[in-house]
Amino acid sequence: MALTTQIIWLFLLAIPIACVAWTVTHEEVFREPREYCAKRCHQGKTIIERKFFYLFTCEYCFSHYVTILFLALTGFKLLLDDWRGYIIAGFSLVWVANMYMSLYGLLRQGIVVEKAEAAVLKNQLEEAEEKK
Repeated sequence: MALTTQIIWLFLLAIPIACVAWTVTHEEVFREPREYCAKRCHQGKTIIERKFFYLFTCEYCFSHYVTILFLALTGFKLLLDDWRGYIIAGFSLVWVANMYMSLYGLLRQGIVVEKAEAAVLKNQLEEAEEKK
């Protein structure tokens, strides 16, 4: 596969990886299982149990496992055509997917701040109207 095609695959394949990792570790649809995992992460009796359940609460950690799944599904290799290509692709996909998730997190944070500022302004306007 040409290097240009590999780079395109890298940036496109990182999108569903980021989507799955973010959804499982942040969104409401998986809240109950995530809360159970967080509880077991803190209250587990063994370090293996605690680390296993931690994987489902951390988007960075979980993205490694999602990446392994996507590498198995697609056979994507980066730069080299042997097993080393899988390793390079794996860490590259994790990095790009986590950049996407960081950007998405910043975007959502900005939206929350804008909504909060709009609510404060609305309240101030309503108070000013009541004083008149």
